[in-house]
Amino acid sequence: CVLSESGRGFCLTRSALITGITGQDGSYLAELLLEKNYDIHGVVRRSSGQRMERLESILPRITLHDGDLLDSGSLLRILEKSNPVEVYNLAAQSFVPASWTQPILTGDVTALGVTRMLEALRHFNPAIRFFQASSSEIFGQALDKKQSEQTALRPRSPYGVAKAYGHFITINYRESYDLFAVSGILFNHESPRRGHEFVSRKVSRGVAAIKLGLQEKLILGNLNAERDWGHARDYVHAMWMMLNQKHPRDYVVATGKKYTVRDLAKIAFACVDLDWERFVEVDPALYRPAEVDALCGDSSSIQSELGWQPDSGFEDLIQEMVLSDLKSLTP
Repeated sequence: CVLSESGRGFCLTRSALITGITGQDGSYLAELLLEKNYDIHGVVRRSSGQRMERLESILPRITLHDGDLLDSGSLLRILEKSNPVEVYNLAAQSFVPASWTQPILTGDVTALGVTRMLEALRHFNPAIRFFQASSSEIFGQALDKKQSEQTALRPRSPYGVAKAYGHFITINYRESYDLFAVSGILFNHESPRRGHEFVSRKVSRGVAAIKLGLQEKLILGNLNAERDWGHARDYVHAMWMMLNQKHPRDYVVATGKKYTVRDLAKIAFACVDLDWERFVEVDPALYRPAEVDALCGDSSSIQSELGWQPDSGFEDLIQEMVLSDLKSLTP
């Protein structure tokens, strides 16, 4: 908000463009930016059959454009129509196991898609601020117990490799063309809006189905894998803060606490007063070809420099997901 010459206050509406707006992060980010008086535009793929449930409550307040990270022409066309001051690139082939069965597609979308968007920004309006959703998977089999902005990258999946490319090409365009382009190195973040294929949602939905008598067993892979899990709502706030800092800088976004998949299952079943060991079975076929044993982020930089803090604890997050799935599955 600014003051006019008459002394009256008024607010200028800024325009933001979100790729991946139909996903978990995109929907939370759109809601956050609407609260901050942004004009919201989103990119959707006409051929994807994406569902709009996550956006249902805000659809009348946003503008959607047909486009694709594989199509540079569509990106330029959308930039011209939306004229954003900020672009958040959240679209990707983001399911790690699928990156082994679709490595070329993963590279084309998750890696080269970033370059296509950066090129479009550079030619259309280099003053636009750009956020790239990077991932803790770029660290892979990390040597550091906690991964920070200085940790060496050792990705262990085609997805991690593609995200590492996206991370570095963002830095390259920032340094080469003086763009305000930043990467948020996001550790695992979940919510009731998480896709069913991801382990956190597979667990919460499986627990709800078992409690309601709709399912007998929950089949999981590596129970010893350790991850740093936060709430997506907290993480999209970090994205916005990163694009509204004075100078562009990349940050790790994480809680600094790690839990095993076993912990996840145990807590989820406890939410409905069930013993997890009675219902969980391990299928070695669900192990990754190259496992990432443990990831835990050091987010001290973004906390000290931008004042970001994760608000949701792990147990509260899992309980929220289980209760949400119980509600959705109850006849």
